[in-house]
Amino acid sequence: MTEHPHQQASLATSSSPGLPEHHHLKRVFEAMQNGREEGTTPEELPYKRHAYEGHFRPVDHSQASYGGHASGYDDDGDYSQRYASPISPTYLPGGSKSLSGISMRAFFLGLSLGLSLSLSLFLTAHTTLWRAPAFLALLSLFHFLEYWTTARYNTNQGNTSAFLLTSNGSAYNFAHSTAMLECLISHYFNLSFADLWIPERYKYVPLALGALLLLVGQTTRSLAMAQAGRNFNHHVQTKRIAGHELVTDGIYARLRHPSYFGFFWWGLGTQLLLGNALCFIGYSLVLWRFFRGRIRVEEKYLTSFFGKQYEDYRSSTWVGIPFIR
Repeated sequence: MTEHPHQQASLATSSSPGLPEHHHLKRVFEAMQNGREEGTTPEELPYKRHAYEGHFRPVDHSQASYGGHASGYDDDGDYSQRYASPISPTYLPGGSKSLSGISMRAFFLGLSLGLSLSLSLFLTAHTTLWRAPAFLALLSLFHFLEYWTTARYNTNQGNTSAFLLTSNGSAYNFAHSTAMLECLISHYFNLSFADLWIPERYKYVPLALGALLLLVGQTTRSLAMAQAGRNFNHHVQTKRIAGHELVTDGIYARLRHPSYFGFFWWGLGTQLLLGNALCFIGYSLVLWRFFRGRIRVEEKYLTSFFGKQYEDYRSSTWVGIPFIR
């Protein structure tokens, strides 16, 4: 009768107590190999024992097709064994979840945040130009939080596009560039939103209101993404996937599209912070039109996914963006 590989490993470690440790490990290694040849699953092999941790790397044979191979050696270099290294191509450079791509994006966003915030604080006491680097700092924080919240609460979607650095299209980049340009031109000609429209004693009201909108908008969006978890996606879903649920609790109990609510008011807050009059109006119109169209399309699919459940939910909640019901 053939003994179970688990039993063979135990015998190999106890039959010759006088042998050096690497000989014990070699026998255990051979027992593990015998177990693989006989079809034993990795979970049944003794590599999880604390005595051998660090000497063997468990192999997930179900994913062995993902990657190449590497050589594993014991500490004394007495033997070697090629084993599968299950690294998915998606994590390699150029992949959708490239670890190098994610780390580089996070690094440069952190660098941008730190430098912009430092410059803004330095300029505060000297000139109103502090608004421009403050805007860059807010953008850096926003894009970092987009990825971090996705990776933390919706891990499967934690790919490089979750930073939203390029996936929003050229119009997104043009809008922010225009906002920065208006801020610089206003500073050069000594003009500002407050100087043109607000009495002297109330000139800080737009700035305070902008700071409030920024705080509420960013908090609401990040909280919405966290509470939705796997049910959140940066793209409108046209097909209901397995496990897709209608989230109706937490912040979703009051706001039907809290992530859109958050971004809309966050966007307007950035323009109040910059002191932009023209871009404030432009952002208001563009963002309102964008979210009106997106919500219409998204709710069409949600109604087809959840039927009366979504219709009842829709009637008891609000969007929070003016004139969008």
